[in-house]
Amino acid sequence: MAFDHRKYQPFTPPARPQRRWPDQVIGKAPHWCAVDLRDGNQALVKPMTVAQKMRLFDLLVSIGFKEIEVGFPAASQPDFDFVRALIEQDRIPEDVTIQVLTQARDELIARSFEALRGARRAVMHLYNSTSRTQRERVFRMDVAGVRDIAVHGAQTVARHAAAQPDTQWVFQYSPESFTGTELDVAAEVVNAVVDVWQPAQGQPVIINLPATVEVSSPNVFADMVEWMNDNIVQREHLQISVHTHNDRGCAVAAAELAVMAGADRVEGTLMGNGERTGNMDLVTMAMNLYSQGVDPRLNLANMREITETVEAVTEISTHPRHPYAGELVFTAFSGSHQDAIRKCLVSQQPDEPWDVAYLPIDPRDLGRRYEEVVRINSQSGKGGVLHVLERDFGITLPRWLQIEFSRVVQRQAEESAGELDGAAIHALFETHYLNAPVNWQLQGYDVRRDGDTVEASIRVGNGAVAEQLTASGKGVVDALVSALEARAGQRIAVESFDEMALGEGTRASAMACVRMQVDGEIFSAAALADDTTSATLQAVLSAVGRATAAPRQAVAVG
Repeated sequence: MAFDHRKYQPFTPPARPQRRWPDQVIGKAPHWCAVDLRDGNQALVKPMTVAQKMRLFDLLVSIGFKEIEVGFPAASQPDFDFVRALIEQDRIPEDVTIQVLTQARDELIARSFEALRGARRAVMHLYNSTSRTQRERVFRMDVAGVRDIAVHGAQTVARHAAAQPDTQWVFQYSPESFTGTELDVAAEVVNAVVDVWQPAQGQPVIINLPATVEVSSPNVFADMVEWMNDNIVQREHLQISVHTHNDRGCAVAAAELAVMAGADRVEGTLMGNGERTGNMDLVTMAMNLYSQGVDPRLNLANMREITETVEAVTEISTHPRHPYAGELVFTAFSGSHQDAIRKCLVSQQPDEPWDVAYLPIDPRDLGRRYEEVVRINSQSGKGGVLHVLERDFGITLPRWLQIEFSRVVQRQAEESAGELDGAAIHALFETHYLNAPVNWQLQGYDVRRDGDTVEASIRVGNGAVAEQLTASGKGVVDALVSALEARAGQRIAVESFDEMALGEGTRASAMACVRMQVDGEIFSAAALADDTTSATLQAVLSAVGRATAAPRQAVAVG
C-alpha cells in the first residue's frame, strides 16, 4: 500500500480574527479531574480488577485529586461493583467527589444513578457525540437530532437526581468529538443542555469540551475553547473543562493553551494512559506548572511510588524518557552537559531560586537523587567523571588530570560498550594513578630546612626492604627529584603538581597529583595520605616508578 498523504483532508480551523488567549499566563492551577479509573481503564488490554482500582484510587487521593472519575458503571458489572464498594465501604474522603460517565440513554442513566445511590457528592457526566462525521456517518442525524438527544439526556439526569436528594449532585455534559464539531453546532447543543440544568439557579454544572480525537494543533483547540467561552450561556455560573487526547502528541500543550483560553478544569490520567496514543498526562502538566513556580495543588514528590503503582495496575511500563517520571529524565551522559551540571550544582545556594543548566527542576523535589543525574558512558567527558569522583568519593581532580583521566574512562566505556558506575570509575583511578608500583612505596621521610634549602632523607621500598634517598633542593619535591635523577641518571622534571585537602568520609585527609617528564616521556600519578607532604612524595615516586624498570639496590629497613 502506498504511503499517500493526499487521502487526508487538511483541518480547516474556524475563523478567529481576535485572539486574547496568547497574551495570558497561567498563574494558578486549574481544577483537576483524574479519569484513570474510567478512560484509562477502558484503554487497557487487561482492565483493572476491583482491588487494583482501589489501590489506584487511594494513590489518586494521596496525591491530592479532589475529583476522580471512577468508572462507567452502566457499561460493565466490575465498574458498577467498584463504585458500590467505594460508597458502601466509606472509602471516599469528605473532600473528594467521585464522577461517573454515562451516555445519553435512559437505561444507562438510570443504572448510573443506581450505582451512585448513597454517595455524599457525585458528578454525573453525560455525553453524546456531536461531530459532523458522527452525525452523518454513524447516527444518520441532523443537528436537531443530536441536540434532542442531549436535551432528553439532560432532562433524564435532572429527574433522577431529584429522586435522590440526599446526594449533592453536579451535572457535567460533554459534546463528544467536540474538535470535529462546528462551533455554532457545539454552542447550540451545549446551550440547550445548560437551559435544562439552569446553573444560574444554583445547580452546579460543568461543560466539558473534549478533544476526543486530536485533529488540530494546540493553538486551534485554544481558539475553539475561547470561542465557546464567549458563546456559552450562563457562563459565569458554570465551569468549563477540557479533556484532551494525544493523537498528535500535543495533549498537554492543548490543555495548557485551553486554560489560557478560559478553561477552569482539566481532565487527564497519570502518565497519560488512555485510548490510542493516550490522554492528557496529569503528571506532565502539573509538573510543568510547578517548574514555573505555580503551585499545582498536587503532591508528586514521591514519583517512584506513583510510577510503580501505575505500572502495577496498568501493566504498562513507564518510558525511561517520560517527562519528570522516567528513569533517565534527570540523567546526563553528554560530557558538556555533565560539566555544566557539576559547575552549577557547586554554585547553587540553598536559599536562591533553582538555576542549574540542563535540570529544569531539582530532582530531589521528586524523590530523586543526584547520583542519578550524572552517569558515565563513552559519550561522557571530564565534567561527568569529576562529578562522580566528587559525589561518591570526595575526590576533586585538577583540570589537567580531569582531561587525562576522562580519556582513560572513555576508552574503558568504549571497550565495555556500556555504562560505568562510580565503583568502576574509582577502580580505574586507583589502577592508573593511585596504586604505587612495587618497591616504590613511601616508607618514611625526614625533612630539615636550612634557610631556603630543604634537605630530605626519604625511605622507599615495598614494606620489607627500603632504600634511603638523600638530597637537597628548594623544596621537598625538588629534593626528591634531585635524588632520583642522581640515583638513576635520568632527566626528571615536574610538569604539573597539585595538592589538596580531602573532605570528610574519605580514607585520607590529603591528595597530591603530579605529572612528570622522565627522559622526555610523560607519566602521571596521584597519592592519598594523612598529610600533604606524604601524598606529594608518594605521587612523585609512583610517577617515576612507572617510568623506569631499572633495578635498585635495596637495604633492610631499620
